[in-house]
Amino acid sequence: MRPRRIVAALALAAALACGRDAAPDEVDAPAVRETTRRFTPPTIVDRPITFDEDRVALTLEYRRTHLGERRPTMEIEPRVIVLHYTDSAAAEETWRYFDRARLTADRTEVAGGGALNVSAHFLVDRDGAIWRLMPETWFARHCIGLNHVAIGIENAGSAAEPLTPAQVEANAALVRYLARRHAITHLIGHSEYRRMEGHPYFREADPGYRTEKVDPGDEFLAAVRARVDDLGLKGPPAAAPE
Repeated sequence: MRPRRIVAALALAAALACGRDAAPDEVDAPAVRETTRRFTPPTIVDRPITFDEDRVALTLEYRRTHLGERRPTMEIEPRVIVLHYTDSAAAEETWRYFDRARLTADRTEVAGGGALNVSAHFLVDRDGAIWRLMPETWFARHCIGLNHVAIGIENAGSAAEPLTPAQVEANAALVRYLARRHAITHLIGHSEYRRMEGHPYFREADPGYRTEKVDPGDEFLAAVRARVDDLGLKGPPAAAPE
């Protein structure tokens, strides 16, 4: 398929995916989704990153390598939301970085995992503006072991530039929105992903491919969780298995 045709096909799939609800997971989904709290959908601006033939091929190869899938696809069934920060306060700069298909040479800590660039489904700016970078039902490389079931929400900020109250509110609204559209069972921070090892969701074929993360910060996580506690979403297990 020519590049223009695959981009057009992906754009059509994006429009369909963004408007489609996932079937609920009867095994692990919270029993109650509707709550007494008033729900106002957040304002989401679509700022799609590039998905050309190269990026699609790299995504499928990543899934073959790390998940052992013989017939990988772009599709995922979201069950987990992972909150991150970008390690930069510049959202536009982060968008440009995610827009490239291939990992840059400076990302040595994850280079062994393949050439596919990191990305996320959503990016939240310092003022709380929410950008959708790709459909939440597509595979993104953002959290080892969980990419095949996880929606990634990146926040512009770092340890030196802590995330803002506006980002807390935006993340809470986005989590609530996503939990109404998909059978989400878990809400975790990137710093907590290692504690998901041993859970059926966690799949990584390379036992040596792990990183240590601190984002998005304990205070931020606690603040977001407090605002969506009525959803009944689980966190990671208390401790990683031995």
